[in-house]
Amino acid sequence: MGYPGIWQILIVLLLVVLLFGRGKISDLMGDVAKGITSFKKGLKDENEDTASNVHSIEQGGDADKSGSLNKEKADLS
Repeated sequence: MGYPGIWQILIVLLLVVLLFGRGKISDLMGDVAKGITSFKKGLKDENEDTASNVHSIEQGGDADKSGSLNKEKADLS
C-alpha cells in the first residue's frame, strides 16, 4: 500500500463536504479555532503566573518555596 495520491485526497474531501455541508464544516473549524485560542491564552496566563511567583519569591517570599524553586531552576539548566 502506498501513500494516497492527490486525487484520492480530493475525492475524500469532496465526499466530506457533500456529507456534512459547508456550514457544519465551517462551524467545526470555528470551534477548533476557539479551542486553539483558548489553549494559547491558558499557556500565556500560566507563564505570567509562574513569572509573578518567581518574582515574588525572589523579593523575599517563603523559604520553602524559594528552595523548591531553586531546585526546579537547577533541573531546567
